[in-house]
Amino acid sequence: MNLKDLKTLTELNAVPGNEGQARDFIAHALTPHVDRVEYDQLGSVIGVKVGDAKGPKIYLSGHLDEVGFMVSSITKEGFLKVLPLGGWWSQVVLAQQVTVTTQTGQTFRGVIGSKPPHILTPEERKKVVDLKDIYVDLGIKGDEKVRQLGVQIGDMITPYIEFQQMADKKVLLAKAWDNRIGCAVIADVAANLANTTTPNQAFFVATVQEEVGLRGAKTSANKINPDLAFGIDVTIATDYLGGDQDCNFGDGPVVLVYDGGLIGHRGLRKQLLAVAKKHHIPVQVTYLPAGATDAGAAHVAHDGAPSMSLCVPARYIHSHTSMIHQDDYEQLVTLLSEFLKVCDWKMIQTITQD
Repeated sequence: MNLKDLKTLTELNAVPGNEGQARDFIAHALTPHVDRVEYDQLGSVIGVKVGDAKGPKIYLSGHLDEVGFMVSSITKEGFLKVLPLGGWWSQVVLAQQVTVTTQTGQTFRGVIGSKPPHILTPEERKKVVDLKDIYVDLGIKGDEKVRQLGVQIGDMITPYIEFQQMADKKVLLAKAWDNRIGCAVIADVAANLANTTTPNQAFFVATVQEEVGLRGAKTSANKINPDLAFGIDVTIATDYLGGDQDCNFGDGPVVLVYDGGLIGHRGLRKQLLAVAKKHHIPVQVTYLPAGATDAGAAHVAHDGAPSMSLCVPARYIHSHTSMIHQDDYEQLVTLLSEFLKVCDWKMIQTITQD
C-alpha cells in the first residue's frame, strides 16, 4: 500500500466489536486479487486464493481492531465514563484526544480528563490513575445535551492522531499500527501473488476482536482448518532509550520463537528462515514475554497447525502514538510472498516431521 492508503487505513476507527470501517477497507483491497471474499460469523474478512485446489491451506491473518474504549455511562455533568477495550496503561491516556463515534456514524472530538499539576496533592503525584477513573470531556455541559448529540452507552471511542512521516521519511507515525499494518501486509501479499499460481490455497484473513482474546482468529481458523498458519502483527521495538536493543527499527521483520500465546513451530521457522536467506531478506529472531498474536488461536484449531508469529517492530504500541519503519513492513511482504510461492505438501511434511 502507498502512504495515502496507509494514512487512510490507520485513521479509520475500529475497536473490538466495532470493526466495520477497517473491515470494509480491507475487503475492498483484497477483492481484486483473490478468487473470492468470505466472512466468518463474527465478521472477520477472508480472502481466498486457490492456487492448487489440492494443495495445503495456508492461513495468514492480521487483526482489524485497535485498542480503544466504549462509553459505559454519561454523568450528570456531561462527562463520559468508559470501559477499556484492549490493554491500556492509564499513564499513557491522560489529556489525550479521542474520537467518539455514535451509532449513526457521527463523530465528536473529546479529551481524556486530567488534573493539572498545580492542584495535585503529594499523594496523588505518587499514584498512577486507575482506568476506572478515566473519563472523556466532550466540551459540553450536562447529560441531556450529550444525549441530544446521539451519544449513548456502547459507543466507540478511539485515539485521535494524524498519520505522518517522521524526520526519517521511512519512519511512519500513526495510531493503530497495532494492527492495521498486519492487515496491510496480507493485502499486499495477495496483490503480489494475484498473477501467480501458488502450490497451495492461501487464506488472507483480517480478524476481529483480537485485542480482547484472539476471538476472530478462533472462529476464522476453525472455519478454514489450516495446515499452516501465520499471525501477522507488530512486536515491541526495543531500540529506544533504555531498551535492550534486541529488536531494532529497520533491521527487518521479526520471527518470534515465543510469545504469550504461542511457541513458534521449530520446523516452520527453519523453512521460513531458509526462504529469507535465499532471497536476501533480513530478519530478526527474538521473543515476546507477554502478549499474543492470532497465531496463538490458529495453531490449536481442529487438530492443530504449525504456526508462527511474524511481526513488524513498532515503538509505543497500545498508546495514541506508535511508529514503524517502512522497510520492515515491505520486507515482511516480500518474505511471505516468496514463502507462498514454494509452500507445497512436501514442505508441509518436512515442517511437521521436524
